[in-house]
Amino acid sequence: MLRLSQSKLIVISAIYFTLFYNYKFFKDLFNTYGFSGSNILYFLSTAVVLTSLIIFLLTLFSSKYTTKPILMILFIVSAFTAYFMDSYSVVIDTEMIRNSLQTSFKESADLFSFRLVLYVIFLAILPAYIVYQTRINYKSFKGELLSKIKTIILCLVVILVIVFSFSKFYTSFFREHKPLRYNINPIYWMYSIGNYANKTLDTAPTQIKDIGLDSKVVEEKNEPKELIILVVGETARADRFSLNGYSKETNPLLKQEELVSFTNMSSCGTSTAHSVPCMFSIFPKDDYSYKKGATTKNVLDVLSNTQDIAILWRDNNSDSKGVALRVDYEDYKTPEKNTICNEDECRDEGMLVGLEDYIEKNKGRDILIVLHQMGNHGPAYYKRYPKEFEKFTPVCKTNQLENCTEEEIGNAYDNAILYTDYFLSKAINFLKKYSNTHEAGLLYVSDHGESLGENGIYLHGMPYAIAPKAQTHVASLIWLDNGQMAHEYDRSKIKQNKDKEYSHDNLFDTLLGLFEVKTEVYKKELDILNESRIEH
Repeated sequence: MLRLSQSKLIVISAIYFTLFYNYKFFKDLFNTYGFSGSNILYFLSTAVVLTSLIIFLLTLFSSKYTTKPILMILFIVSAFTAYFMDSYSVVIDTEMIRNSLQTSFKESADLFSFRLVLYVIFLAILPAYIVYQTRINYKSFKGELLSKIKTIILCLVVILVIVFSFSKFYTSFFREHKPLRYNINPIYWMYSIGNYANKTLDTAPTQIKDIGLDSKVVEEKNEPKELIILVVGETARADRFSLNGYSKETNPLLKQEELVSFTNMSSCGTSTAHSVPCMFSIFPKDDYSYKKGATTKNVLDVLSNTQDIAILWRDNNSDSKGVALRVDYEDYKTPEKNTICNEDECRDEGMLVGLEDYIEKNKGRDILIVLHQMGNHGPAYYKRYPKEFEKFTPVCKTNQLENCTEEEIGNAYDNAILYTDYFLSKAINFLKKYSNTHEAGLLYVSDHGESLGENGIYLHGMPYAIAPKAQTHVASLIWLDNGQMAHEYDRSKIKQNKDKEYSHDNLFDTLLGLFEVKTEVYKKELDILNESRIEH
């Protein structure tokens, strides 16, 4: 059995963290400054500063009863953090933690790989086991306290001396290259967890704030009822839709429909956990927070307040992220509900089965049906579509994207877009059956985009301020039936605005406008369709 003093165990652990858990941090540091000349000295100093900072933090919280548990937890969590940062260049910030906690087991399974097993064995299990087996030689209380004080002072001195000695480099590091800090392991994820707890723990009020209690449907007495399908897409980039000019034909079916694709739609966030509640929220992106979203009702509640609109949410993703808590909700992720499934997963088109029964049941009412797609959820894009949609080849058939070429990743992703094209086309054809009895329409908007290896970045979830456009520029379109809906909107005017800058901020008011809801919370200037509405 290994015997060490508490301070030696902490120092060894800190060195291990710096050397083996910060590949992404040092790689980005080298790429930013260049590995030559005096920069090598700066990089070495950064390693010493990082090690000293970890020692400082560990020493601060060390004690006879906490040192081992803290180190074991840090090794385990930091191993997973290192894997995702090294493999996909993701940032483990507050929203990524929230997204991870709200991810289903099935989605998590897509991330499993042999490389992950190696990270877990050598960076989690092995060091945690060694810490567990180590016998710590504790001094007296006074001795431990003096040792702790000396270590903390020494660490602070080392950090200050190095930072001031290389002040020009560290000024650049802190002011001009802030994103580099997002990759410091384990310090940044520890900060993010604290930030997440601060933003989350007090969001269970006794009463959720009501909005739009004055809402009512204002329409002519004999006017046909609205039948709107809102498809919440998953991970669909605007620039991969051929409707928006993409070179590959990813929308062969949708291009045959009279619809408008909005080419300049921005997301509220870069993850499902943030974007979905945000897009249904009354708060604009710049004013939205998790607390505000969780403690304030959303646009579905405003529509429900009218007592005239039936709302159904069907989900083939993880869940509604709290949006559909007060409306009819159906889980379509398993064969128990979804009749179109295979060994990999249940398909989005299964959410269309049986909708006619819901429409018949709510005859005489306006109807909103929300379908939350699995869409292009990564990294296993090849699982997101049936085999017959594998039009673009060769395809990346692993979740270890770093082992595939950009072409293979792009092909798998585009095949999933091709399946979404089929799914949306099928939904439109379903609505066409009601063109004589309802004012039918389909609105599609994706929750966020996706990085496909550009600049070494994969997946999504980057902090919005530094996220590439690929993660925030999302696909969105609208189809309005040329039957009963034709007298409501001038389609040529909708098309004139297709390249206008829109965002998830517009969804709240566009939905209210579609259902002709009058309420004090409606802002017509944010309603995408307001300018094209025909006055009667």
